Amino acid sequence: MRSAHEWLSRVVELLKLPAGVERSSVGPILDLTKDVAHNRSRPAAPVTAFLVGLAAGRAASGSDDELNAAISRAVEAVRAAASTRQNASY
Repeated sequence: MRSAHEWLSRVVELLKLPAGVERSSVGPILDLTKDVAHNRSRPAAPVTAFLVGLAAGRAASGSDDELNAAISRAVEAVRAAASTRQNASY
């Protein structure tokens, strides 16, 4: 997974995000997309990750800690919804 981390570090740099934000986010985001792909809709997984990023960005006050907390809250909320097969007819 070394190349993935290298790529994500480059994307963080290109987008002028806080250095290292990808290290704390990659695991939860991959788990989220796995849950969405397996329990809801495979094509919806990357778009869901994008929407989580939008929500986290809007919720963050600008500090790195607040951004990480916002990402965690958004991931947990969506994973909880995606992990249940109830109403899985999306």
